[in-house]
Amino acid sequence: MRVADMHCDTISRLKRCREDGRAENLRENSGHVDLNRLARSGCVAQNFALFVNQGTCADPWEEVLALLALYEEELEKNADRIRAAKCCRDLGENEKTGRLSSLLTVEEGGVCKGEPGKLGFLYEKGVRMLTLTWNYPNELGAPNLCSGKGREVRERYRGSSMEADRALKAYLNTPDTQNGLTEKGIEFVARMEALGMIVDVSHLSDKGFYDVLAHSRKPFVASHSNARAVCPCVRNLTDDMIRKLSERGGVMGLNFCADFLAQKPAGEPNPGKLKDVAAHAKHIVNVGGIGCLGLGGDFDGIDTNEELPGVEKLGLLWETLETEGFLPSQIERIFSENVLRLYREVL
Repeated sequence: MRVADMHCDTISRLKRCREDGRAENLRENSGHVDLNRLARSGCVAQNFALFVNQGTCADPWEEVLALLALYEEELEKNADRIRAAKCCRDLGENEKTGRLSSLLTVEEGGVCKGEPGKLGFLYEKGVRMLTLTWNYPNELGAPNLCSGKGREVRERYRGSSMEADRALKAYLNTPDTQNGLTEKGIEFVARMEALGMIVDVSHLSDKGFYDVLAHSRKPFVASHSNARAVCPCVRNLTDDMIRKLSERGGVMGLNFCADFLAQKPAGEPNPGKLKDVAAHAKHIVNVGGIGCLGLGGDFDGIDTNEELPGVEKLGLLWETLETEGFLPSQIERIFSENVLRLYREVL
């Protein structure tokens, strides 16, 4: 089993641990992802996101630089196990020498403050994928979910009730079809394609998705998004989006967040189920074809999925997909080959 996963938030989690006085590291830790478990899972390429929450940091640029420093420190400490991959040749060479390839990504285009020079700096430091927005509007565009609005809903409607359920679903299931990319966002998409940096539309508004489609030429990704027809949360893609992404040669990564897999009434526990991941996989492949689906587990950025509690359990997902009728050759494409194909085309 070979694994190439498009999104985890392990670096940001490690930074929070250190700030809390817990000495955790990349080689072995108590989160969802570490190097020991990645090796056991058969991982050949893991995207490590530098995730910045603009609502909780004073300066997003300084925050991403601090995360970058931690990432570089951990890679240097573990050079015997992992090396950065900045191009396709690196991927092959790392695998030949028995090392995991690390692809560096940034989750929150607002860290650049709309300045192309900052984007260029990140590219020079090895960033090869940028999520244009997280859950706040920024200089590049608008997200489908806004953390401020979500916080208001949860504070106003506490506990479980029909009113709370209606309010939460209105927030989670209503896409933004009016606000998309800004002029600066369009400029950044063009600049990213020229550099060889992958455009990531996870978190982006519906209009933003179609703006990327209109203003890009290369394959792009939704690194950690599922199917909206299966779970109506707007963090997932519609069938039309899945088709358009596939037609462009893009890939979307299965997200293991329980709330993006199946929607529960407000206040009801949502532990996460392997069968729900498989339901999204079947629907996405039926709509977009086998070539558009990969993994983007969102490990260390989500509440623990009880049936997929860490990267070491990915073998259970392979078994579940086989049980649901996927051929081993199809699962190989989902687990690694589709993502690696996209890297060959874009990086």
